[in-house]
Amino acid sequence: MPTYVNNLRLKEITTGDESGTWGTSTNTNLELIGEALGFGTEGITTNADTHTTTVADGAADQGRALYIKYTGTLDSACTITIGPNTLNRVHIIENATSGSQNIIISQGSGSSVTIAAGTAKAVYLDGGGSSANVVDALNAVSLASPVFTGTPVAPTASANTNTTQVATTAYVQTEIGQIIVLEADASNDDPVAGDFTNGALFVGQF
Repeated sequence: MPTYVNNLRLKEITTGDESGTWGTSTNTNLELIGEALGFGTEGITTNADTHTTTVADGAADQGRALYIKYTGTLDSACTITIGPNTLNRVHIIENATSGSQNIIISQGSGSSVTIAAGTAKAVYLDGGGSSANVVDALNAVSLASPVFTGTPVAPTASANTNTTQVATTAYVQTEIGQIIVLEADASNDDPVAGDFTNGALFVGQF
């Protein structure tokens, strides 16, 4: 009898089995390996609080994909359990549901990972059985003092922001546009009146 105990749930043919048909099973396994390296979409029942993704034994299944996108409409957070709980592998999981609700990825009674609507995370399943954990695979990656190349982009702050956030060139141009140059005539003791609202800067003879 074949078994399916590997992390991709592929058919493992025992010695002497499937005489004359092993080629078909082998081709199916190769197709499922390709599926495991690809992209899959799985829908969650509308407003469900729980959902189960169980990777099928030796058959095509969206839950086998490296990148899984979950869709559907939610009105509360939904806990998604990936099975079997002995799978030990990495997934990139996207929360593409509507309703602005989190999805919570679990495998057993151990740790889980929460993914906000409209975001994705790389996670790994430790395959620990009933006490299995799901872990944020990039949580420990150090982002201190990164070095950027090319043309990196960042969100543009609103006018007159005074925080430690990054100032983009668009923000700088907005602030420069608020500078009002007063009459720079040393013989004129009365500078031209300007609009002193909205935190604009003023340059001139006072």
